[in-house]
Amino acid sequence: MSNATHGASGGSTAAGKAPTTQGKAGAGSGKLTTLALVMMNVTVLAGLANDVQQSFYGLTSVTYFLIGGLLFFLPTGLVAAELASGWGQRGGIFRWVGEGIGVFPAISCLLILWFQTTFTFGSGIPSMSATIGFFTTKYDWAVDFAKNSHSWKITLPIMIGWLAYYWFCCWLATKGVKTFSKVAQYGVILGTFLPLAVITILAVVYICQGNPIQTDMAPSALIPKWGGMSTLALAAGVFFSFAGIDMNAAHIKDLKKPNKQYPVAIFISMILTLLIFIVGTVIIAMVIPNKQINLLYTLFSTYRTLGATIGFPDLYLVFCWLGMLNSFAALITNLAGPSYMLGQAGRSGFLPKALQNNNKHGMPSRLMYTQMAVMTVIAFIVFFLPNVEGFVALITQAITILYLSYYVLMFVAFLRLRYTQPNRPRGFRVPGGKAGAWIVAGIGILASVFGIVLAFYPPAQLKAEVGSGATYDIIIIALLAFVVLACVWIYRASRKHKDWVDPSNQFAPFTWQIEGLKKPSLALSNIPSALVSAGQDPMGMPIKHPYGKDEMINLPDPKKDPNGQAEAAAALLAKHGITEPSDPKNVALVGDPTAGVKTLAYAPAPVHTDDDGNALPTPSDADIAAAPVPTDALAAAKRAMAEAKLVQADSIAMQNEAQALNNAARDDQELAKAVRRVQVDEAQAAEAAKAAGTTVGSTGSAADGTATKQ
Repeated sequence: MSNATHGASGGSTAAGKAPTTQGKAGAGSGKLTTLALVMMNVTVLAGLANDVQQSFYGLTSVTYFLIGGLLFFLPTGLVAAELASGWGQRGGIFRWVGEGIGVFPAISCLLILWFQTTFTFGSGIPSMSATIGFFTTKYDWAVDFAKNSHSWKITLPIMIGWLAYYWFCCWLATKGVKTFSKVAQYGVILGTFLPLAVITILAVVYICQGNPIQTDMAPSALIPKWGGMSTLALAAGVFFSFAGIDMNAAHIKDLKKPNKQYPVAIFISMILTLLIFIVGTVIIAMVIPNKQINLLYTLFSTYRTLGATIGFPDLYLVFCWLGMLNSFAALITNLAGPSYMLGQAGRSGFLPKALQNNNKHGMPSRLMYTQMAVMTVIAFIVFFLPNVEGFVALITQAITILYLSYYVLMFVAFLRLRYTQPNRPRGFRVPGGKAGAWIVAGIGILASVFGIVLAFYPPAQLKAEVGSGATYDIIIIALLAFVVLACVWIYRASRKHKDWVDPSNQFAPFTWQIEGLKKPSLALSNIPSALVSAGQDPMGMPIKHPYGKDEMINLPDPKKDPNGQAEAAAALLAKHGITEPSDPKNVALVGDPTAGVKTLAYAPAPVHTDDDGNALPTPSDADIAAAPVPTDALAAAKRAMAEAKLVQADSIAMQNEAQALNNAARDDQELAKAVRRVQVDEAQAAEAAKAAGTTVGSTGSAADGTATKQ
């Protein structure tokens, strides 16, 4: 959580990740290498965010990180990969949970993400206020100020100053995040990765100089020591450290061989992330005595102690100011990202019209200012606790509960989709069939629930800081209840206010809605969700092209040949060039008749020619209105049915029937062409007769005039 409390600690929450772009819907495009995906994952996850918190455990933290990686990171990555490869339309976890469980859990996920970011940065305001002294060279005064409580007359003006800074960042974020992309990029590098690299090098110098190691480094120290549930409370933060791997799951479609490359990328990402977390945590534990560890300023103490090994104890000051750049980058990104996503879904009918606005920069400014207002309220909760460190610990645990609840919903949706949409093509499947799915998702659910339970126990290491256990739990429960009630109220209000739907929103309907179901239910269709969504009107509007829930096309059976089904589905989508099925601009899609897919044609009317290939003149609007031209929709439908039957024919009789339908379609086409030709000829004849009549009348008048004159 320290990234929220101060930018110098690095890392970034999943909420703040830049939105991922959709590649071609067809998996296996090969635009992304395994190494590139690994680096993307590590960038999302790695940092010093929870290292101070976990350093309380010393070498035991290594064990906790390994357990968290195996029990949470791997299941989350594998499940997110399957969901993204099967339902890759706009929305991420909103799409996945909505497909598997329903609308209310889906919008709740986005609200949880929005509130999680709000709580994270709301807690950052008082913690940054408490560490203001570290922006100076007066280190001892800075430690004293951060450690002790102060009168509101002292803390309030400082908090107001930081609030002004946050509101300024929010205002800048409403101007468009692209303007600050470079700042965000360099902020993460200079505020996260540079400090980690420097302290790693200086830790080696520290050891070589013979300085005392402040934690037990014996192998036996790897074994956790049981002292009641409260001694494990901070371990819940380990799961939070690994949260966010789902953000890059959408890129699985850009891998050449997703079934092989993605698990490898997840495994390598986990190893590298573990190294970064473990190295940072162990270094802090080696340098700072356990009893002196403080969530607010221990990182600065680590910088100062290690800097002293090279005669530069004021190193903390350098990283403190670099942390401001990271803080700025994180604020800009996080204030924009979750609000932008929630705003997008909100225009599908889930937010009041007042919060759906986009300013001229395309940003949901009102929603962002609302988020900043809630952050301001969160910041003042600090006055109900003994000190800021207890406040930081409390908010961290509340955020962990929210985020782990978010992932429980994702795991449940994954399992339900294995049963409700068993034939839907997925570019990647969790290995082991249904048994493998239950094992992977079951481990993830149990780990998440265990982390949630742990988070309700006040940490034994911080009893004095968090106050009584009752106060601790009451505030956490109040925050969680506020989020739950907000989710319920917004959802119930959205069902009453149908006018909240913006017809121009960019979210495609859920697959089960397109298939005429009232809620996620059993559907045996094997048509890719991207194709089902293509050309549909946005979510909240009437379904434009209904599909049957059991409608099938010619694809391999996923039970017998899952890889073959995925490759065939990918080829079908690539043939149509479907890149973002929920984008209303993708309406010129023609279904593949050889696969038995219904035709979705929105192309302009063809230009008709005569037998010599010359373009026929177009009749006037009046002529066309007087004699409507028949369409060839019936012919197209018959031809599609014919070609589908030819592909799937099991007997000569069916082939003959298909050929007859094909002949009928050709005859209908010729008839339509003949009728059109007659209409054109009649229109031309009418125009010629009209012109001829005008000429004759003029000549007669002239003759009469001549005769009279003679």
